[in-house]
Amino acid sequence: MKFRSDPSLIRGSLAPVVTPFTNHGGVDLDGLRTLVRWQIDSGSHGISLGGSTGEPSAQSVAERIAAMRAAAEVIDDQLPFLPGTGSAKLEETLELTAAAQDLGADAALVITPYYARPTQDGLYRWYATVAKEFPDLPLVVYNVPSRTAVDIAPETVGRLFRDFDNIVGIKETTKDFEHFSRTFHACGKSLLMWSGIELLCLPLLALGGAGFISALTNIAPRAVSRMYELWDEGDHEGARDLHYRLHPLVDLLFVETNPAPAKWVLKEAGLLASGHVRPPLNEPTAGGLDRIRALRTAGADLLDFDF
Repeated sequence: MKFRSDPSLIRGSLAPVVTPFTNHGGVDLDGLRTLVRWQIDSGSHGISLGGSTGEPSAQSVAERIAAMRAAAEVIDDQLPFLPGTGSAKLEETLELTAAAQDLGADAALVITPYYARPTQDGLYRWYATVAKEFPDLPLVVYNVPSRTAVDIAPETVGRLFRDFDNIVGIKETTKDFEHFSRTFHACGKSLLMWSGIELLCLPLLALGGAGFISALTNIAPRAVSRMYELWDEGDHEGARDLHYRLHPLVDLLFVETNPAPAKWVLKEAGLLASGHVRPPLNEPTAGGLDRIRALRTAGADLLDFDF
């Protein structure tokens, strides 16, 4: 938890690692440990877990806590650890956030409560409750309206940021790039912001973003982390070149619902024993696999494995 006292150090490419399952659907904790080690060895700047890419809504609270524990043991304070602890239920969110705090997480990523479609005041009260319960744990709002059916307004983020010292940032997973800018305008430049939209990762850095939490790191961690490093070093042309070269792999991720394509690629590379995704998701169809294979070939020079 060495980054907990100064969350401004949590920057760069944070890998939102998939949750491996066995062919029978059980959580594969050994497989998860392997992936986390691979991300660390591949140069990712931090590890996330339990966001949309991790299929959290298809897991029990106990399974999510076990996954956090396994990841924390491997990370062992080498890198920032930012697990997702949100749920559609407040009680579950508090239980998961408490577990993350006890396991030494540096911050908790808390998704807007999905399905209920709360008002902005309801969202404020939700995050205020979590913030008051864990005053010593940095909290990151997770805005992903395509998954939750609710979009937290920049003004609401600004209100939370001003009212609670431990609400330190936001993961913006919206294609409305104005939302990024308006949220910064409402909060000020000290807000930490990460992009969860692959093709907005690099543009966010120009606005003052802290980095990205991109599903693309599951198959191309070195390239994604290098894109951040190049920008940070002032080589903006080099960063832009990587951004455009990564397009085929970005398209690969969303041939069918994330994370099914990424899991299939990882299984084919020998990094996962199974590409299983839990219902209601399914593994890629035959037609999807044709497209995935073509895009994998197009982006092969940026993959971190042979096939």
